[in-house]
Amino acid sequence: MSKSLRRVQSALEAAGLMVEIRETDDSARTAEGAAAAVGCAVDQIAKSIIFRGEASGHVVLFLTAGGNRVDPAKATVLAGQSLGKADAELVRAETGFAIGGVAPVGHLNRIEAWLDPRLLDFEQVWAAAGTPRHVFAIAPADLLRLTWAKTADFIA
Repeated sequence: MSKSLRRVQSALEAAGLMVEIRETDDSARTAEGAAAAVGCAVDQIAKSIIFRGEASGHVVLFLTAGGNRVDPAKATVLAGQSLGKADAELVRAETGFAIGGVAPVGHLNRIEAWLDPRLLDFEQVWAAAGTPRHVFAIAPADLLRLTWAKTADFIA
């Protein structure tokens, strides 16, 4: 088991959640592929979208339903700073994950996060588990609690 996968599993267990982490094929790199792999609706995929805060130099996280896109102008207002592309080095340094497998939990550092209210419409959602091939199901309320995210409208 990879370090990243183990860190996600440990974070979930520390929160009292016994969650099955499922391995998928390479199709899970997209929301549509992940939804097909686990048999759920595309909007049940919780995408971790990472930006670099231009003023802070730190990453910020937007958890969005699989079929939605982040509106950069709305996200900038929420973050209170201009947002730019987070490069692979910054993402790994602050989250501990490689781009393509960023989990919403188990980060190396606490990250400011926002959650798409659409995710709350479901009994469970699926998120990356630290690698591009691993996902886990979680209740949206637990996801909100574990990420310290704020629910907000940042969708295009």
